[in-house]
Amino acid sequence: MPSSLSRRALLRAGVAMPVLAGCQAFLPRSAGTLPRSDVRVDAPFAMPAIAVPDFSGAPRFDIATYGAAHDDQAATGSALARAIAAAHAAGGGVVVVPAGTWPTGPIHLKSHVALHVEDGATLLFSPDPRDYLPAVSTSWEGLECMNYSPLVYAYDCENVAITGRGTLRARLDVWKQWYARPQAHMDALVALYNMACRDGVPVERRDMTAGQANLRPHFIQFNRCRHVLVEDIHIVDSPFWVLHPYLCRDVVIRRVDIAAHGHNNDGVDPEMSRNVLIDQCTFDQGDDAVSVKSGRDRDAWRLDAPSRNIVMRRCRIKNGHQLMAIGSELSGGVENVFVDDCHVDHADSPAPGTINNLLYVKTNERRGGFVRNIHMTNVSATRIKGGVLAVETDVLYQWKTLVPTLERRLTPIEGLFVAGVRVEDAGFVCLVKGEAELPVRDVRLRDVAVRTVRGTPVVTEHVQGFDNRADVRA
Repeated sequence: MPSSLSRRALLRAGVAMPVLAGCQAFLPRSAGTLPRSDVRVDAPFAMPAIAVPDFSGAPRFDIATYGAAHDDQAATGSALARAIAAAHAAGGGVVVVPAGTWPTGPIHLKSHVALHVEDGATLLFSPDPRDYLPAVSTSWEGLECMNYSPLVYAYDCENVAITGRGTLRARLDVWKQWYARPQAHMDALVALYNMACRDGVPVERRDMTAGQANLRPHFIQFNRCRHVLVEDIHIVDSPFWVLHPYLCRDVVIRRVDIAAHGHNNDGVDPEMSRNVLIDQCTFDQGDDAVSVKSGRDRDAWRLDAPSRNIVMRRCRIKNGHQLMAIGSELSGGVENVFVDDCHVDHADSPAPGTINNLLYVKTNERRGGFVRNIHMTNVSATRIKGGVLAVETDVLYQWKTLVPTLERRLTPIEGLFVAGVRVEDAGFVCLVKGEAELPVRDVRLRDVAVRTVRGTPVVTEHVQGFDNRADVRA
């Protein structure tokens, strides 16, 4: 097993030593000096370069060397943890999962570590909720809490990555039973809401793992991380949201293929995060392909971290609810979102469905926050249930009757720009329902063509500055 400490000690003493077996030549470095590369993105707003870690020269730590076994979850989980610790201690490294199926429990990443799942390799995650204890600091639909660990979790890390052409697969034996949301689950949601939004209970005391709360964990959550890269990986099934950058900065998600058809199986949910690129991904979802969020109510007002500078481009959506959703958890604010060169069709999805809307902004009287400067260009779709653009300001789902409005804050929405969209068949073109007290402002549709519209093409309520030049060809 590699020993990074002894290696560093020998080098400090001026003693030459051979490269360790299984590692590339790599000079040790202090924490925080892993090289990074800039990803530059064109957008209709000032988009900073996104700095992501470069692991091309980093040593490799094969989990088989650390005792992983194809038929032993405990051994594989322990091997992953030891390899991650060794890569972190070395100042940077790549934890390699070789070909084969490897059963495991949760994986907790550390700074300056890449998890690399090779082509032909599958990490198969335990379906037993007890394996995801003790509870970790995470969130549930915009409310912070202590809950079951995400299947892959990184907290307060920098320079972290998940790469490779292999597969991450969640076993749903128990999680799919929790999709049903029995009464005990609904009661737990009320308790969490009251702790967060009424009583001000500290996050570390909001334990949601007791009893039958059944708050399913995220598949992958980067929580309060900087310089994050996810590329080439294939993700199958998920207990909850699939890929969740939460309070993160500088995130690139590219060439990722997600197939998850369960309840709340959004593809990517950037939340209270900034400088995010989602590029060349394929989404086959049970919920939204991408949903930009920024927290719920008082938790988000406390954190005060808008989601900003989010670009989604060159993606294919096979199935899901929306191509791009914004909200409804948006209390921290959302600005500077750009969707470009994306295509919707579900020709070869194993669970064919129909996208509701291409761009959907949703909020309610409790959220506050803001939505501004949202752009969608060069998007095509076959058949969609809803429309090209939808804005609704009274979306509360089950929360409408679960809890009362504790504090009323409307959401200012302004600057929605849609151009270069082609749709074969849609329920409508544009639906915008603002509030009489706070109309939606500055909505523009250009070069939008819908061949067949099944309902009323355009419906607007409480909108100021609506400029529609869509072409409907009945």
